[in-house]
Amino acid sequence: MTATNDPVAHTALVKSPDERRAELRRMRTIATSLLVLMTLIFVATRFAPPGWAWARYLGAFAEAGMVGACADWFAVVALFRHPLGLPIPHTAVVPGNKQRIGAAMGRFIANNFLSPRVAADRLRRIDFAGLAAGWFADARNAKTVTAVVGQLAPHVIAALPRETVEAWIGAVARRGAEAAPVAPLASRALSVLWAEGAGQALLDQGLDLVEAALARNKAAIVEQVRRQSSVWIPKWVDEIIATKLLQGLSLTLNDMREPDHPWRAEVEMRVDDLIDALANDPAIRERGEALKREVLDSPVFAEQTRALWRELEASLQQDLPQRVEAAAAWTLAALAAFSRSLLEDPARRERINATVRRLVLQVVLPYRAEVGAYIAAVVDRWDTATLVQRLELQVGKDLQYIRINGTLVGGLAGLAIYTVTRALGG
Repeated sequence: MTATNDPVAHTALVKSPDERRAELRRMRTIATSLLVLMTLIFVATRFAPPGWAWARYLGAFAEAGMVGACADWFAVVALFRHPLGLPIPHTAVVPGNKQRIGAAMGRFIANNFLSPRVAADRLRRIDFAGLAAGWFADARNAKTVTAVVGQLAPHVIAALPRETVEAWIGAVARRGAEAAPVAPLASRALSVLWAEGAGQALLDQGLDLVEAALARNKAAIVEQVRRQSSVWIPKWVDEIIATKLLQGLSLTLNDMREPDHPWRAEVEMRVDDLIDALANDPAIRERGEALKREVLDSPVFAEQTRALWRELEASLQQDLPQRVEAAAAWTLAALAAFSRSLLEDPARRERINATVRRLVLQVVLPYRAEVGAYIAAVVDRWDTATLVQRLELQVGKDLQYIRINGTLVGGLAGLAIYTVTRALGG
């Protein structure tokens, strides 16, 4: 089950301190104005003509309303400060019990909001992936993220400790190399390359290289044949022999280009044997692992990993500012595509949500006591004025409703008592 999240409703619930302060002032004005109104009505009814019988009832309502308004005003003010500045006992409840309030808040949140049952039930109602996808689907949010990343990336790269990063890259490369067996990996790579025709293409390239080398060094080969020949054989004979030899080699190379040439079949058989040996021969595998250990233990390997990071860092520092626009466009497109894929794939979204819930439960809940202690410590560090101000901004508006209700309910109660008294007395 996922929660439906209305951004407009969410924005309406999250109000700024200035908005809350304005609401609190407005509700105070209304509650105080109601008290003033009750007072004016009460005073006015004292001067009503004797024939206005209804004025006595209205006066009783106003009198009781004044009493209720004053009592509730006292109660509301006593929560946060001393009424009229007088040190009346059991007033200024919040400032006088700041430490207890912080501890109680911490315990309440830890025991009620971070209990395993409550947290798991609440997390099941939150569509984390859907919220993230909807947020990134807004181009303005995606542009903001890419702009911030583009600005911070060069500074982050520059701030990274070079020696630590180089050591980390070397350790990662070493662990990766140690985890991969050389011989079976080489067997699979060679089999893929050979199956895709890369081996045959390599043979053709080798033939091209040999043929080109013979053509380039024809004069040197002829001269070498002359030197190796007998002094009794004429030079022109040596030249004919060398030329015939080169021609024969060229013809042989051309014949070897044919797909069904026996030499190619021999090479293919040898390669198949090598692939099988790399995969299954324990001796070859052991020689491969020994060679790998020798390479990993070599100082050259460590130096190469350090050089890799230096080259990567220099490339990022030089190219990143020049490629910000292209990187931002690619990132925006990737975020938009990712967001669409999440919004259109409920199963995938649920898998991500399940992973997030599990991580939250595993990471947060074991430390819920520490969370409660942290809340208590934060509240305890607040000065009294800050604590009073923050609590009053949160609940002060609702407390003013208590004053209003006290005025009206008190007036109605007074009216009922006066009416009953008059009825019994009459």
